[in-house]
Amino acid sequence: MQPYPHIYKVTANGTSTGLVSINSPNVPLLVSAPPAEFDGPGDQWSPETLLCATVADCFILTFRSVARAFKIEWSQLTCDVSGALERIEGESRFTRMNLQVMLIVPVGTEPTRCRQALDKAEHGCLIGNSLRAERILEADIKEI
Repeated sequence: MQPYPHIYKVTANGTSTGLVSINSPNVPLLVSAPPAEFDGPGDQWSPETLLCATVADCFILTFRSVARAFKIEWSQLTCDVSGALERIEGESRFTRMNLQVMLIVPVGTEPTRCRQALDKAEHGCLIGNSLRAERILEADIKEI
């Protein structure tokens, strides 16, 4: 890992109507639009869905690192994130991020240790830690 601070650069371009293009050096172009809840088309990524996706993605990448340190073998981790956007004191903001995860591990893996690793990943997720929203982790661990 490189020393801190890490700087991430993104450029967004848009016009008075239509899609917004989102660019960052050396990564594929993304487009976004308002979600259906804000009268958008509902068939594109939106800032709201991108934020929830970022929380899920960061959780999984953080878990990879934690599981390696805990020496936990696993085959799959699915993370569904449901973000609640509310109007609080005159401003719209995410108040809650519910993470529902399913971890698949080999038979005989200690579930308590897996849960500890999942909790550590949730607490170590830098994206989640950067948000004011409450985070709730619900985990299901399956042995196969």
